[in-house]
Amino acid sequence: MIYRNADDWRATPSRRVVLFGMSGLGKTYLASMLRETDDWFHYSVDYRIGTRYMGEYIADNFKREAMKVPFLRELLMSDSVHIASNITFDNLAPLSTYLGKPGSPSRGGLPFDDYCNRQDQHRRAEIASLLDTRHFMDRARDIYGTPHFVCDSGGSICEVVDPDDPDDPVLTALSRDLLLVWIKGSEGHTAELVRRFDRAPKPMYYQPQFLERAWIAYRVEKGLEPAQVNPDDFIRWTYARALAHRQPRYEAMARRGVTVLAEEVALVRTPDDFTDLIATAIARKEA
Repeated sequence: MIYRNADDWRATPSRRVVLFGMSGLGKTYLASMLRETDDWFHYSVDYRIGTRYMGEYIADNFKREAMKVPFLRELLMSDSVHIASNITFDNLAPLSTYLGKPGSPSRGGLPFDDYCNRQDQHRRAEIASLLDTRHFMDRARDIYGTPHFVCDSGGSICEVVDPDDPDDPVLTALSRDLLLVWIKGSEGHTAELVRRFDRAPKPMYYQPQFLERAWIAYRVEKGLEPAQVNPDDFIRWTYARALAHRQPRYEAMARRGVTVLAEEVALVRTPDDFTDLIATAIARKEA
């Protein structure tokens, strides 16, 4: 770890962390809270993915749909309108909409091969965005003079790295420059995340091998052809299994850093609270 002990963390003039874990456990809450001060720079990996690496895919998808409407088609063809996404740190809907869900086209689903192609685009974009972290650390210091840095990673970071490979290029780069911090949920959090997702399913990124197995197993269990799959039902069915799939991968990643509990994160209100939280986690690992 880049900080030798809790005292080293407290004394450093430059605190640098990357937060990871399942969406909904507090990564963005912490990063946004720290960003409100002038001392912390917030780098959102999902925002970088949606703007730098997938912005053109997203805009082209909007245009593809607009071209189906005669009124909009005429305006587009004459360059009378401009179509672009408006992704923000707090609204990543354009990216989610582009990724889509596999299943019946009549229910808004994508053919499975098209869905996998978009998943692969996301994988490459996420890796590139994670490797851009060092560039933004340098920018934060050189342009803004911001001493501290928080990288808010996506929930799927564990899908694009090999946590058991000591030479994994992404994890090696991140752990060289930042302290990896896993926000770990409990059984109760898992149940709540599943309940929340069941109420409002959203697109997800999955490791290719896991996704292929899930797609086959779901259709065998339900007795469905690909074009008969309800996209929302498939995503709900897959999500609960993804939580179990990701847990050991997060845990393996955390061996390079520290672990904090979601219950502890919920008590953080200020940057000083965050400093104490990480100091406690470092001390706990040393014990």
